[in-house]
Amino acid sequence: MCAAMLSLQAIILGLSIPVMIAVEDVSAPLASLIGGGLAVLCLVVAGLLRHPWAYWVGHGIQVATILTGFLVPIMFFIGLMFAALWLGAFFLGRKIAADKARWAAAEE
Repeated sequence: MCAAMLSLQAIILGLSIPVMIAVEDVSAPLASLIGGGLAVLCLVVAGLLRHPWAYWVGHGIQVATILTGFLVPIMFFIGLMFAALWLGAFFLGRKIAADKARWAAAEE
């Protein structure tokens, strides 16, 4: 579920590039670096979520997405929305993993 959230977030971050440029007058290289860099990072981390450290990077991506609100104010809201979705997926995934482990132990 976390990988799905990061994949959707990558799309939104990619779409934020033209908004940064056209609406908020952010320079094209800076907008591309921030929006594109975070989008690529989302996709890379989505593929690396089998490693526990990747979840910490995912948490950092959520903070960075919220911070893009200083360039595009609506990104404060969008970043908080994705952070909530990320945390929901993160904690639900941990609960499912714990339930699976408990069920496996009960079968033995």
